[in-house]
Amino acid sequence: MNSRIEEMADLRSAKNPKARIKILKGHFATSNSHLNTYIDMSTVKTRHNNSREAAKVLAEEYLTNTYVNTIVCLDETEVIGTFLAEQLADSNRMSLSAGNNISVVTPEYHSMGQMLFRDNKQRMIKDQQVMILAASVTTGKTILRAIESVLYYGGTVCAVCAIFSAVSRVAGMEIKTIFTSRDLPDYRAYEPADCPMCQEGRRVEAIVNSFGYSELK
Repeated sequence: MNSRIEEMADLRSAKNPKARIKILKGHFATSNSHLNTYIDMSTVKTRHNNSREAAKVLAEEYLTNTYVNTIVCLDETEVIGTFLAEQLADSNRMSLSAGNNISVVTPEYHSMGQMLFRDNKQRMIKDQQVMILAASVTTGKTILRAIESVLYYGGTVCAVCAIFSAVSRVAGMEIKTIFTSRDLPDYRAYEPADCPMCQEGRRVEAIVNSFGYSELK
């Protein structure tokens, strides 16, 4: 295992310590920006206990105020999305979505980066109240594309949520999160051309995205 990965530190939510992520300081590049902190979501996205606990935290924000038909999962958040749907649709809870058979779907991506839904899944978007779920939001560009895609297919975006977000709103919509920049006060994202780490001559250590961390040799 890469030694830098072994240096990752746990960050636990004050709302629920089982909802946890890992962080690593350094110089990392995404498709849109350069970061001084890599946020690893593999535990919360793949281990069912941690996914369930994260879903519980997110569901509390929406139980009594948001009606949901569909959850669009970005960044490999399908496990969290399934538990989130279960929480929102629980008939034993005071939830506006209680009893709903909530759809949990993932968009495909066109070669130009646009999100699309195949014909057989468009009925889960059209005329539906759609929640967008992401793992990590850095600039909001991906969320904006998701909102535009849902609107294009005739849906209504009723909520946007994420495990971590560095921004509080996208397209006028509030992003409800478990972790924010307050939990990572040193977290910074830069346009590649304006990255101070590049200007200092520090090499990019790894390419990071929703799938994880790939060290540059």
